[in-house]
Amino acid sequence: MARIGVSCPSWRSAGPCPCPGPRQRPVALGMAVTVALLLLLLLATATPRRRVVPGRAARRDERYLARAEELTATDTEDSALNYGVVVDCGSSGSRVFVYFWPPHNGNPHDLLDIRQMRDRSSRPVVKKIKPGISVTAAAAPEQATPYLRPLLQFAAAHVPARKHKETPLYILCTAGMRLLPEGQQAAILEDLVRNVPQEFDFLFSKSHAEVISGKQEGVYSWIGINFVLGRFDHEDEEDAVVTVALGDKGESLVRKRTVGILDMGGASLQIAYEVPDSGAFSSPQQEEAAKSLLAEFNLGCDVQHTGHVYRVYVNTFLGFGGNFARQRYEDLVLNQTYHRFSQHIFPSHPHLELSLLSLLPFMKLLSEARGLVPSLHGQQMGLSPEMPFLDPCLPVGLEDTVVRGGQTLFVRGRGDWLACVELLQPLLAGPNGSQASLVRAYKAPIDFGNSEFYGFSEFFYCTEDVLRLGGQYSASTFTSAAQEYCSQRWEVLIQRFRGGLYSAHADQHRLKYQCFKSAWMYQVLHQGFSFPLDYPSLRTAQLVYDREVQWTLGAILYKTRFLPLRDLRQESIRQAHASWLRLSFVYNHYLFFACILVVALAIVLYLLRLRRIHHRQLRSAQLNLLWLDKVVVPLGQGNGP
Repeated sequence: MARIGVSCPSWRSAGPCPCPGPRQRPVALGMAVTVALLLLLLLATATPRRRVVPGRAARRDERYLARAEELTATDTEDSALNYGVVVDCGSSGSRVFVYFWPPHNGNPHDLLDIRQMRDRSSRPVVKKIKPGISVTAAAAPEQATPYLRPLLQFAAAHVPARKHKETPLYILCTAGMRLLPEGQQAAILEDLVRNVPQEFDFLFSKSHAEVISGKQEGVYSWIGINFVLGRFDHEDEEDAVVTVALGDKGESLVRKRTVGILDMGGASLQIAYEVPDSGAFSSPQQEEAAKSLLAEFNLGCDVQHTGHVYRVYVNTFLGFGGNFARQRYEDLVLNQTYHRFSQHIFPSHPHLELSLLSLLPFMKLLSEARGLVPSLHGQQMGLSPEMPFLDPCLPVGLEDTVVRGGQTLFVRGRGDWLACVELLQPLLAGPNGSQASLVRAYKAPIDFGNSEFYGFSEFFYCTEDVLRLGGQYSASTFTSAAQEYCSQRWEVLIQRFRGGLYSAHADQHRLKYQCFKSAWMYQVLHQGFSFPLDYPSLRTAQLVYDREVQWTLGAILYKTRFLPLRDLRQESIRQAHASWLRLSFVYNHYLFFACILVVALAIVLYLLRLRRIHHRQLRSAQLNLLWLDKVVVPLGQGNGP
């Protein structure tokens, strides 16, 4: 604040200076102190202008703008940005993902705004190498660091060098490493922990390299999709909500409803969804099974705050993926075929077990020498091209062969989708000799009246690549389209494929097994997971907001959930050193003008008071001069000659 100085005006008449003397200075000082106290009182009692909370439309526009910004190049010149690196070490290869986020907004109830980094061409910063680390370093753990070196160099080149030492690096290994013995796993991780810090300055320690379980991977996938969809933003009330039970004290919380995920790959099937109510268990065995399948965690930075506590059911079913299910189906048909053949040949010895390999020459010999072809023709054994197994799960007229250990099953499609669905029912019980069962496994209750699911991978491919029904799922529409496709002759389907009538991602393998996989998806969804036929809230997708959502996003969200505490502490320190900013009139222009008015009024009053004091002193000086004239002059006259 500029100083205000008051100088004594020059007067022509002689006399003492009319500026305030020692007695008047305390009065002026008292007025200045009063004005200052008044200003402080106004500042202290004035309520700072609150941030205007945008309406629903404004919040929706902000989300759209944020999504558009996510597709633009990352500004690496912004020193406020933070970075993180995640390496996904899978079974067939490894990929590195680079993420970034701005400083935390200061609200302890909000998560970090983590986004995938994009280069100058606006492409995602991702790099993949093959084969998997379990293949490269299983026999030679010392090759683990050289194996990952190209990925880490790629990440280091994109993260600004000044940020390397504060950028966390996570190396997370999945299915391929889980299949290795624990000793080999430990040796590979030890090599990474020892050698990676010697070559790279990333924030990396022993806890940042691990082999994650299928349960962890499912939880990370669930976190990633819900974060991208904005389901962790509880301030927005325009979406559906759910009541969540917290703890054993009967407390409940109403917050935005999250989405569940269904993911079917080639070998496995996975499901993950929030369980709002812990519920009751019918038996101790069921309770024990639930403990291994339910994950409860807090995504918030404050462990005392329960707004981001989630209870998620996660289960992975090995052998229930689309390709593996087809193999199990073919094995089942082949075994039944040879079993019926052996019963027909040896009716008096049904308990006789013959290897399928030994039955093959017997089949050829007996069919030719004993004339069994007519009697076996009605059974459609599939033991020769003339008597193929008529497979309802393949398009009409498609001919195929199944070879298992030297045994051959001849197949010809007959395109009966409903019959295919019925034939697949036994496969829900799981592979032979396996404890996995989709129908008998414990599944946490789903409120189908207030829930929402996204289907990825095979769920999307089955609905979109050929049938072009990706997006909102309708059981009736899907069933009609699948039946129509299966009933078409193979030659017609090939002609349509060559004419470009299907998705660009579709190939002949997809065309060949589309009938089977659509029937398998239908059985898994409605029989295995008991989704109602009229369930309206399933959406199949490959991209969310034009980008692929990886489980690595959920992993870094979970791993960095406590980082906002650092920003909050720094903010509290800044506020302690400059607490007056909270009361500053800069944040309220009305208060600013009021303060200017008060200061101006105080200055005017002060000048008026000085003017009165000046007039009073001037009058006193004039009286003194008059008294001197009356007294001194006569005395002078009396002393004259």
